Amino acid sequence: MSTQTLTSILFLAVVALTVGITFWASRQTSGATDYYSGGRSFSGFQNGLAISGDYMSAASFLGISGAIALAGYDGFLYSIGFLVAWLVALLLVAELLRNSGRYTMADQLAYRMKQRPVRTAAATSTVVVSIFYLLAQMVGAGSLVALLLGVDSQSLKNITIVGVGLLMIFYVTVGGMKGTTWVQIVKAVLLMTGTVLITVLVLAKFGFNISDLLGAAAENTGKGEAFLQPGLKYGVSTTSKIDFVSLGIALVLGTAGLPHILIRFYTVPTAADARRSVQWAIGLIGAFYLMTLVLGFGAAALIDTGADSKVAASGGNLASPLLAEAVGGGSGSTGGAVLLALISAVAFATILAVVAGLTLTSASSVAHDLYANVWKRGTASEQSEIRVAKISAFVIGGIAIALAIPAQKLNIAFLVALAFAVAASANLPSIIYNLFWRRFNTRGATWSIYGGLVSSLGLVLFSPVVSGKVVDGVNLSLLPASIDFSWFPLENPGIVSIPLGFLFGYLGAVTSKEPEAEAAYDELEVRSLTGAGAEGAVSH
Repeated sequence: MSTQTLTSILFLAVVALTVGITFWASRQTSGATDYYSGGRSFSGFQNGLAISGDYMSAASFLGISGAIALAGYDGFLYSIGFLVAWLVALLLVAELLRNSGRYTMADQLAYRMKQRPVRTAAATSTVVVSIFYLLAQMVGAGSLVALLLGVDSQSLKNITIVGVGLLMIFYVTVGGMKGTTWVQIVKAVLLMTGTVLITVLVLAKFGFNISDLLGAAAENTGKGEAFLQPGLKYGVSTTSKIDFVSLGIALVLGTAGLPHILIRFYTVPTAADARRSVQWAIGLIGAFYLMTLVLGFGAAALIDTGADSKVAASGGNLASPLLAEAVGGGSGSTGGAVLLALISAVAFATILAVVAGLTLTSASSVAHDLYANVWKRGTASEQSEIRVAKISAFVIGGIAIALAIPAQKLNIAFLVALAFAVAASANLPSIIYNLFWRRFNTRGATWSIYGGLVSSLGLVLFSPVVSGKVVDGVNLSLLPASIDFSWFPLENPGIVSIPLGFLFGYLGAVTSKEPEAEAAYDELEVRSLTGAGAEGAVSH
């Protein structure tokens, strides 16, 4: 059996499994609570698995291992940032958000503020962050399928992206949160199993001696000790060092502002379960990111990661699948073909699960926040709200498809880092202020969200990500090399845009007097700490 045939069978098996789960879940979904939050019926362990499935995206499995394979120590800094971020989410957000909200991030903000401006701002931010994250997953899907079918056809990659987009729309419109959550649970189990398998096989190649693995990686890349030391990517210049600090801040603070992670806290029955789910997620995600270290350095040691390699051409995204093929016996071997197909199918399942969660988050925010509470002012029926959510899923899916096609040459871990920067700049300041600052009000919330959103997106627009980045004659920006308007030198805007988000929130709050927002703070504080009234109305 050829690699392509085997892979096709595994791909179809993964898709069939997830489609079956979605149809099953659709029969268990009867109202808005089921559609948006899975009926709050998931245990802490189940939700921990689902959070892991949501978080361990294609960026983690493909992008981070690829970044390590290409940049060594500096690539592993992504793993550290992604993991440490969970401490912020656990200590500051998870339990308090579960107690004081209902379906979306805006529920918690709008509780003591004016509904329409706050919900509009929160929904706008949610959609923008989700689309950035969606781009990363779809780019990964295009790279995977092109590798497995052994072609470099751009049209095939584009067709793959369209196919993933249509599947994610199906998951959201048919299965809702229950279907999406079970798809994420299954995907998390598959991903952990596949990663453990490849990690063990890589370590076995080096007698389970980490030192030998690192030495072989340094030697095979031709970069020597520099590959194992800080500075290969982020220590080249003062600008790159500042860029690293910016990246670190965005990763550590971004998780607590990611809308598709925040709504997961609403799928459990109690705040204790929300806290427990984060604890499970930290354990699973921590183990996974430690294994990405082995995958990345294993790829550097066992396969070609030079400037002209497939790995480099994909921005590092193909390091893990090609490593699986190498430890299975190499190109042309049965073991190599089986492992390549298996890991690629797992990665594809990862992409499907994460895009479903992201699309559901965006669609929920459009339907629940914009349609039901802004346009209909709370008079919309549950049926019409869910119908709008499904229509929104189609629109958001189409936008993501259209934007993912020109973004295919960017490293997906990097794309996700941009989503984290936007989330940390626009969402986190307003959430933290609302939970812990009595003086915070409607103007503060809207200024914080829009200020962080506009500053982060504006800085990205004028950064080397969009134009002007040419390395060794290769254009690495979205626009052609002839176009250059990149006056902002950093690739990640977090170091500037996150403080601006907090500053705008502060200025907005202190320049506006809103007694009702201050008066409702005590009530919100009691609810966030105790969960009293969490199932009731969420607007004051």
